[in-house]
Amino acid sequence: MTRVGTALSPPTLRLYQWDSPTISLGYFQHYADYETLPAPAGGFPVVRRLTGGGAILHDQELTYSLSLPVGHPLLADGPSRLYELAHDAVIESLTSLGLRTTRCGMSDDSGAARGPFFCFQRRHCYDILLGADKIAGSAQRRTRNAILQHGSIVLANRFAQQPTAVVERPFDESIRGVRSAMVETFARIPGVSCMPGGWSGEELAAAEALHEKYASEAWTRRA
Repeated sequence: MTRVGTALSPPTLRLYQWDSPTISLGYFQHYADYETLPAPAGGFPVVRRLTGGGAILHDQELTYSLSLPVGHPLLADGPSRLYELAHDAVIESLTSLGLRTTRCGMSDDSGAARGPFFCFQRRHCYDILLGADKIAGSAQRRTRNAILQHGSIVLANRFAQQPTAVVERPFDESIRGVRSAMVETFARIPGVSCMPGGWSGEELAAAEALHEKYASEAWTRRA
């Protein structure tokens, strides 16, 4: 995000998965609340995000992150418009799997530091629903130079703390379909071009320098 904001790296859409079930805490959440979780979630590895909101149990999902400099065309109508653009891409991607999903259309009173512990028990107007269940949502971190937006698209359910609705296809097939459809959908947005890329040496070095901070107990237990 910092490198994108200072033009050291290009605007970046990243699609990734998780090696093992992991809890990510929202920036403002209390670590003590994680410690009270019943099994199995209470025994999973835990990290803390830069963004607010509720905790997420990451497992069989596709996670995306989008880093943009503040002057990027996708931000011309304001940061909130980015939620709509990204979630429209998610909805179109899920439609390619034969799923009929919609935006939630209304928000509850959850905030960055309040609401149910798990994000997928909260509701925001941009959230994506399959039936009555939230299966995708996003959050942002904004600085003077850049915006990071990331979100989770739940494609299968193995734990009670996750949404009940699932994609009725093998996970590996679903993940391939949504991944390719997401890139194709973003590439059709006016003013956007998508080209595959890898990590540069400078980006890997920057990530290594940040690893000590964000992997530390001091960061994870900060609240």
